[in-house]
Amino acid sequence: MEKKKLGLLDSTAVLIGGMTGSAIFALSGLTIVQAGVAAILSWIIAGLILFGYGLLNAELATKYPQSGGVFIFPAKVLGKTEKSSRLWGWISSWAYLFGCWGGAAFSAIFVSVYLGVAFPAFNNYQALIAVITILFCGVLNIFDISVTGKANTLLTTLLVLALLVFAAVSFGSGEWSGELFTPFFTQGAGGASGWISAIPIAMAAYGSVVAVAFMVGEIRDPDKNVPRATFLAMVIVVALYVLVIVAVLGLVSTQYFLENPDMAYIPLYAAAYEKLMASPWIVPLISIVAVLALITTILILITLSARTIQAAAISGILPRGLGKNHKKTAVPVNATTLITVLFGALAAFPSAVNEIIKLGVLSNALVVAIICITVIVSRKKETGLKYFRAPGGNLLPIAMLLIIVGSYVPDVLSGGWQLWAVTAAYFAVGMIVYYAGTKYREKKDPVSGSA
Repeated sequence: MEKKKLGLLDSTAVLIGGMTGSAIFALSGLTIVQAGVAAILSWIIAGLILFGYGLLNAELATKYPQSGGVFIFPAKVLGKTEKSSRLWGWISSWAYLFGCWGGAAFSAIFVSVYLGVAFPAFNNYQALIAVITILFCGVLNIFDISVTGKANTLLTTLLVLALLVFAAVSFGSGEWSGELFTPFFTQGAGGASGWISAIPIAMAAYGSVVAVAFMVGEIRDPDKNVPRATFLAMVIVVALYVLVIVAVLGLVSTQYFLENPDMAYIPLYAAAYEKLMASPWIVPLISIVAVLALITTILILITLSARTIQAAAISGILPRGLGKNHKKTAVPVNATTLITVLFGALAAFPSAVNEIIKLGVLSNALVVAIICITVIVSRKKETGLKYFRAPGGNLLPIAMLLIIVGSYVPDVLSGGWQLWAVTAAYFAVGMIVYYAGTKYREKKDPVSGSA
């Protein structure tokens, strides 16, 4: 059967849903603590930076329109032989999967946190709720991509509408005050330069800007819809982030978050609890909308991770069964099941998730570096396909490489030997998997395996 694909609306919703997850409900508060009111500037600049990175991925996606882009792009461009090309694709994929693993589990755990805020009975079931959330998202990913896309579009629409309701209630409550916005640059713990150090935190929120590019095989008219969806989604998400942060900061001061650091992880709830109790329904609304946001993020992470596994399996590194699409739904059910089990296993241990997030810095930096280098090298090669070209020539990928990878440097330096040890161990496992898969491939198919 012909594989159904996503159009511009659903593609844009995929990006909005992926970027509007745990970030707006947790990271926004952390940037406020660091930068105060100037966090608004941090989010705008972070959005512009990741928009540039998104355009680079859009270029690669339209030039090499196969899903599993984080594997496909380097594998198609880097390396002089088939074997070395597969190695580049695998290194990029293995690094990317580490970040998805931690990100999905982190989002799943925050589902129980936000449910517990409005419904205390859920507080005793954090791990169970996290695992159930992962399983639910995994099941949704087994359906036809058009079904998953429509479900994501519906969830994302409800999410955006609910955030707009929160902002409207905040501005119309009589409690919102513009006086809390002065002084602009010096309220946060980082002082006058706090807005600069808050940019890397905000950048993490926009990481899913690559989602549509990495699943380009399931996008209709990719040369048009991938760059358009990237632009539309980024405009909407940046505007939404700024609107919500302005709403929060007009209700509760930066000083409030400095004195109540736990509230920085649930800033929307803090604002509603302190100033909007005249509308008591707003607190459960925030809990519900947070859950919707987190679910959309997990949906996208499972989708992208499964396509990455599928691409590696098709190349022969992983078992071929992981590369097969289901006959009826045309989605990689085996790869999706594997990813769901792995994500759910980590979500069952909430105390380990924060450490996994911290230890993923080097892996995240490596993915960005490989993608930026891939863009530069790919411009020397032509595929004969009509494709979108990101503006700025090679200046854009070089700038993205320096800015984004550079933003990880403080975390790398503060990670100590544990960061390097865990990263080395993780990649050692990855290389074992790669060489075992390659040897098996060579045994089964000596000609292509030695190519």
